[in-house]
Amino acid sequence: MSRQTRDATSKPWPSPGFSLGNTPQADGKCRQHPIAGKPSALPRSNMIIRSTPAWLLVPAALLLCFTAAVHASLGDRLPDFRECVKVCIQANCENDPTPIPLHHRLLLWTCPSECDYACQHITTDTRLSRDPPYRQPILQFHGKWPFYRFLGMQEPFSVAFSLLNFLAHYTGMAALRERIPASYPLRKYYLLFGYFGLASWSFSMLFHARDYPLTEKLDYFAAGASVLYGLYYTPIRIFRLDQPTSASHASLLRLWTALCIALYAAHVSYLALWRWDYTYNMAANVAVGIIQNVLWSCFSVARYRSLKRTWAAWPGLIVAWIVVAMSLELLDFPPWRGVLDAHALWHLGTVGPTVWWYSFLIRDAQEDLQGTRLKA
Repeated sequence: MSRQTRDATSKPWPSPGFSLGNTPQADGKCRQHPIAGKPSALPRSNMIIRSTPAWLLVPAALLLCFTAAVHASLGDRLPDFRECVKVCIQANCENDPTPIPLHHRLLLWTCPSECDYACQHITTDTRLSRDPPYRQPILQFHGKWPFYRFLGMQEPFSVAFSLLNFLAHYTGMAALRERIPASYPLRKYYLLFGYFGLASWSFSMLFHARDYPLTEKLDYFAAGASVLYGLYYTPIRIFRLDQPTSASHASLLRLWTALCIALYAAHVSYLALWRWDYTYNMAANVAVGIIQNVLWSCFSVARYRSLKRTWAAWPGLIVAWIVVAMSLELLDFPPWRGVLDAHALWHLGTVGPTVWWYSFLIRDAQEDLQGTRLKA
């Protein structure tokens, strides 16, 4: 059985009703694709797109405001790919549209996007089967590797690992509430850290399930907010800005809060209103992350020297883990078996440090509370 005709549940090809007609081969000739034809047994559909997530209730005008220019890649510039998409749209999307499964329509898959998805894999399969082989047979399309869908989700492993990170924050917050008293001044900052994490990984799941201009913006803005909040509460803990012992101390906390809010507002405004710049966004997040990691590493060394407790060194070890996991992003290899890539592994690599980090926050707070009681 050819790869194109496998069951959609084992290999997420477009619905069998899609006819790709005569698709071009690498030699420029045309061939009839194996899945051509529209079985009459397939139910008809009016192709109305519906979805349950609340953000889809945003008016269409907002979608247009957030629409970004699609960055072309080598794959979507190939003549074979463009001709394939053209033929597919003519055969499936015009006079007699082919029905799209409900679970695809819920994720905003339209007839042209189904054709684009199908032709990415047809083009990739053609290049992989070439003899002699291409030096780089798997190419990116629209800035992304060709993934196999699962239940309509574009990057199922990234969705699953984002869910694991979400659960790590959820369980960590539950442990914070249970083991740190509400009277502890830093508790509210730690819980806010958890809420930012929950929001960030929620939008990550949404974005990796369906790469859409709005979901991309929400994912990037939530991730930026989470990173910046991490920097915000770091000096509050290290320098105990939560304990305003004087008017100047309280003013410093207000100034730091206002500065962070202004920085985030400027960051979002630049990306949303001026220019959607991937390089700038990454550089900004990396810079904030480096500052935060340096602060925690120095704090870890000083704390360990003071207490001589193993857990006091955890921040430095967690930072090292994050740096190693983040190096996976530099690999950027084609997805293994079409589903697992370096970005998904990076998401998997952050689950452990998140669980570990909440354990440190709890131990640190308990040590702080114990020291306070002894002084009293």
